[in-house]
Amino acid sequence: MDPDPSLYLPFLLLTIWTGPVLFSIIGVILLIVASGLISGSEVAFFSITPTDTKELEEEKTRFSERILKLRSEPQKLLATILITNNLVNIMIILLSDYVLRQLLPESVFMSWGEALAQYIPLEPYALFRLINFLITVLGVTFILVLFGEILPKVYANVRHLSLAKRMAGPMSLFMRLFSPISNIMVSWGSSLEQRVEQATITDSTKKDDLEQAIEFSVDQEIYETDEADLLKGIINFGEVSVKQIMKSRMDIVGIELNTPYTELMDLIKSSGFSRLPVFNENLDAIEGILYVKDLLGLTKEDKTFEWQALVRDNIMYVPETKKIDELLKEFQVKRLHLAIAVDEFGGTSGLVTLEDIMEEIIGEIKDEFDDEREVEYVKIDEDTFIFDGKVLLNDACRVMQIDLDIFDKVKGASDSLAGLILELKGSIPKKSEKIQYDNFAFHIREVSKRRIKEVKIEIERSENE
Repeated sequence: MDPDPSLYLPFLLLTIWTGPVLFSIIGVILLIVASGLISGSEVAFFSITPTDTKELEEEKTRFSERILKLRSEPQKLLATILITNNLVNIMIILLSDYVLRQLLPESVFMSWGEALAQYIPLEPYALFRLINFLITVLGVTFILVLFGEILPKVYANVRHLSLAKRMAGPMSLFMRLFSPISNIMVSWGSSLEQRVEQATITDSTKKDDLEQAIEFSVDQEIYETDEADLLKGIINFGEVSVKQIMKSRMDIVGIELNTPYTELMDLIKSSGFSRLPVFNENLDAIEGILYVKDLLGLTKEDKTFEWQALVRDNIMYVPETKKIDELLKEFQVKRLHLAIAVDEFGGTSGLVTLEDIMEEIIGEIKDEFDDEREVEYVKIDEDTFIFDGKVLLNDACRVMQIDLDIFDKVKGASDSLAGLILELKGSIPKKSEKIQYDNFAFHIREVSKRRIKEVKIEIERSENE
């Protein structure tokens, strides 16, 4: 039977001191603490760095051995944490519901609804349901998320090793206790992962099969290479990133904001570009883009002419990891031809144009301002070439007429010839040093303290080739 609302406070105090309710409140508090410790354990165990692992191995204590053992089975550990945390949260919800029903009978909510109905144009019953929902659902959820998830994980980020040591014993116990369930979860996860990998391999195989079909299908006469390259460019178009085709930061031709007008005109004539980025002190502070066409009719101005007023601020920034098919769509929508590529820290890493994207499909585009040969190299014989260190790997492979993906396994994140050599060597090599990879011999011809300037490549072919 519900109490009289006027006598609710004495009823509440009496109910709290009733054994089952009091024990339930204590149980909810302890379970929230347990939920927080388990949630924090997820962050703590998976934030352990190689340095931490080395320290734990040197300690050789009971706690460190438990942590290392748990970390040796990361999938099973994660499954155990998730199972335990979900069970604890379910128990919190059930106990909280029981406590709230004992402390806040429906008559209390109804009386609050009737009181609020005098100020809010809603039915008392609707207000009763609203108050009931806010307290029993949102209130419990807020407490659970704040004290059971957010705060423990923030603490675990700061003191991950300390928390891992405290929870190593309980998590070892839970791992043994829930081993049958966690084994099933890990098995399902591994099965799903294998299916995804098989699907990926299948897609890759299909693409390789299509490329082989192109080789056999194109006209086997004069234009066979051009046709095959065009079709392969279309197939691989969606997998190429901005970083692979952009002009690197070192090769960007830009204009310093305070450059006199006469020097500006000389730079424009020597560069041959129709659009140039304008920067203030360095390329990380680009102010805008100068369109050469805006200078038509102003060629006779003296060096005091304030050309800065012609700089346009419609700068387009893109991450260097962006795929060029997406960038092409953005160029079309924004009606732009040039974008500045930025790295993960927001610094300028390169410049990419609409022409660079189109060349990736149809091959090199030459205009009246381009040099006779874009890729600078010297061909000594059919198997020996000399390249600048900054040449792109794709361009070098095209010149040597070898597969574009031949260095994919060892190049890492590098896109240039110098980057490939740094990946192979692990440090800047010395002049005249030879670096061998498979049947390729890289001879360092010129090098500075900061970069590899010139490389000779010898392709060592077998007698059967």
